[in-house]
Amino acid sequence: MEPCKVLLVDDEVEFVLALAERLTIRGLHTQVAHNGEQALFVLQDYAPDAVLLDLKMPGMDGLEVLRRVKKINPQVKVVILTGHGSEQDAEIAQRLGASGYLQKPADIGVIVDTIKRACSGFAD
Repeated sequence: MEPCKVLLVDDEVEFVLALAERLTIRGLHTQVAHNGEQALFVLQDYAPDAVLLDLKMPGMDGLEVLRRVKKINPQVKVVILTGHGSEQDAEIAQRLGASGYLQKPADIGVIVDTIKRACSGFAD
């Protein structure tokens, strides 16, 4: 089975680069974007199995990115990872098609398991 390809989208540059490194060590292929516009651009060429997406970013927020990702590729699994989410955000994300919703700080094992489940077609 091919390794899961994951697009990480977060405006906290050091955090997302460190996370990409940790996920790569655990056998996932990663690509990074630092904002919504960049994520949509990368999505066209990278064709990820899953997107790990922050909600609160300057410019286009995570919910709008989620809407657009699902329009571009309804099959891609999107997992929200946010430090500023609410129950309302979680409900909206789920309605828009998110496969998972994690709060920062999330344990790396939980993040990896959630992504791998999403890649294999299982949602929370």
